[in-house]
Amino acid sequence: MQPTLSGVTNRGVFILPKIDGLGGPASFRGRLTRGLKERGIEELDSIEDERCGAVLVIGGTKDIGTLLKARRKNLRIVQRLNGMNWIHRKLRVAPDYYVRCEINNLLLRYIRKNLADRIVYQSQFASKWWQTVCGTTRAPSSVAYNGVDLNEFSPAGSEELPSDIYRLLMVEAHIGGGYERGLDTAVKLTQLLNQQMDKPVRLTVAGSVPEHLKTYWSRQSGGQVDWAGVVPGNQIASLDRSAHLLFSADLNAACPNAVIEALACGLPVLAYATGSLPEIITGNSGLVVPYGSNYWNLENPDIAGLAKGAAEILLNQDKFRQPARQRAEEAFGISRMVDQYTSILFD
Repeated sequence: MQPTLSGVTNRGVFILPKIDGLGGPASFRGRLTRGLKERGIEELDSIEDERCGAVLVIGGTKDIGTLLKARRKNLRIVQRLNGMNWIHRKLRVAPDYYVRCEINNLLLRYIRKNLADRIVYQSQFASKWWQTVCGTTRAPSSVAYNGVDLNEFSPAGSEELPSDIYRLLMVEAHIGGGYERGLDTAVKLTQLLNQQMDKPVRLTVAGSVPEHLKTYWSRQSGGQVDWAGVVPGNQIASLDRSAHLLFSADLNAACPNAVIEALACGLPVLAYATGSLPEIITGNSGLVVPYGSNYWNLENPDIAGLAKGAAEILLNQDKFRQPARQRAEEAFGISRMVDQYTSILFD
């Protein structure tokens, strides 16, 4: 820990960028700052505050000037990294969106290579990806999984699983910008399961979905999709407890919050074996299945193999629900995450 000029121990952190709204980074920031505050560590408004002992960069930031000033002040700069922007290179997207993704990648790389004193990857997959593409760095690195409040996200609740249908759940902050392919897969999965299972199967989609996509997929699915809209964070656990499985649609995800929230609620997770999912969904906490083609090129996935995995979970709930909770307890508690970041920031 670093002393101030007055001899008082620095226990404050300045966080960049300022994030709010939906999505993993905002959720992570809120959980981390609450956990730090419980440990007597304040989030500060400026690196000029004498309590500031470290700067945390969540991904990247355009405010390179503040990071350069932090280096001159000998403040520790910690960069938290997930993956890189990549889907825009595989699809036809608007030119401004493409350029924005490339600029963000450049910022991530520049900070990682030149400014960060410590690097935290969200998973072993993220660490390997960065080191494969961009090489090793002078800064030491570690892996810290995201965490959730295991009391807030738990199997305990008044919700009951529907007995007349199987409910699949898909939770995403935003669906669009190339990520609607996951919705395509989820709808096709639901359609195939409705041909195979002993009860109707319905897909509930939580998140911000453009109206034109809702209209299109409602028509394509034959009315098998329920649109939950943007669900407040304090209602996600209730949603998880009322479903039979979560389908994680992300390809090459670093550490999806929706997955660990579901596990904590005892909700088994189904996913393709891409990104960090094979290291997160272990034992009988869910199933990861082969994609069946080159997912880095966004080739069409194996829906039949996915449906086989889904059927196994749907027909054997007792086999999967308790192990899902156990997996969250062993690896994804919020206290574990905050302790890791506290050590990386200040020790």
